[in-house]
Amino acid sequence: MSPTRAAIADAKRVVVKVGSSALTTAGDGLDVARLDALVDAIADRVSRGAQIVLVSSGAIGAGLAPLSLGKRPRDLATQQAAASVGQLALAHAYAESFGRFSLTVGQVLLTSDDVVRRAHYRNAQNTFTRLLALGAVPVVNENDTVATEEIRFGDNDRLAALVAHLIGADALVLLSDVDGLYDGDPRDGATRKIAEVAGESDVDGITVGMSSSGLGTGGMVSKLAAARTAAGAGIPVLLAAASEAARALTTAEVGTAFAAADSRLSARRFWLGYAAGASGKLHLDDGAVAAVVRRRRSLLAAGITGVDGDFQAGDVVDLVDLRQRTVARGVVAFDSGELPDLVGRSSHDLPAEQRREVVHADDLVPLRR
Repeated sequence: MSPTRAAIADAKRVVVKVGSSALTTAGDGLDVARLDALVDAIADRVSRGAQIVLVSSGAIGAGLAPLSLGKRPRDLATQQAAASVGQLALAHAYAESFGRFSLTVGQVLLTSDDVVRRAHYRNAQNTFTRLLALGAVPVVNENDTVATEEIRFGDNDRLAALVAHLIGADALVLLSDVDGLYDGDPRDGATRKIAEVAGESDVDGITVGMSSSGLGTGGMVSKLAAARTAAGAGIPVLLAAASEAARALTTAEVGTAFAAADSRLSARRFWLGYAAGASGKLHLDDGAVAAVVRRRRSLLAAGITGVDGDFQAGDVVDLVDLRQRTVARGVVAFDSGELPDLVGRSSHDLPAEQRREVVHADDLVPLRR
């Protein structure tokens, strides 16, 4: 067994995420047999001393059949209506299923606003800590009934990665209808499953697609992004089929394992890099990208080539390279209106009151891509 899989198998605090396609069908709604099989695996892990937080999709899918909807609606209002019906069914099903093992379930509904805003982030953190201390199993979902296009997570894979760091998880297990990461479309017989991902170079050039079930919003794109986010922040990740949940939560010898980075980001730096909303963009030349990403230096005005957005000093901004890729995020020290007169200029050419870092190294987080 690889060190990564051993770490996942031995983890004391685990976030488990399950997708809509693993729990629901468009015609029949919630599949209780599948849900019970998942709960069986989680309850067994809990009985062996682990704390589990379950991030579960399926509210919208569970609401389709009761509302006589043949497929997942595209408009937000109907999605929210389906979620309001389906979330009740989903919560009831989990309470009944975990009750077979005398386990109490606590429902936690989040929007991205709850993670982006630091005060909300701390409140959510405190709630999870208390639920786990009381022996409950928190069941998390995006709050689809109130989320808008601007604040919704978009998929629960990202939500699971954020929750994993928020609660200080030792491992993240992503369960779906695919049994791992492939180097192409798994329906193509010529593709190969990747068993271990030790670093970014192992997934360079991998082409992945969106969900084909019609029930979820994610797919391998979002799962790979979530795995990279969590692993880059110091949390090992296992991507496996929901049908193999029992093995995933015991030996972890299924699916694809993503090794964790050597060090775990602090809560503030993780929030800054992956949870906070960006108010604008700073475009960097190659020299500035190298200084910020590889040498972990502060960003100076001389390395900036352009400014996008309307922001104030103290806001979070994306730092992008010449190919328009976001390479880092940070807290900017100037208002957007001040920066156009500063970009490209050396510090000694600036007025004394403006000779400071645009983004200080202490307020900057390079992003793994």
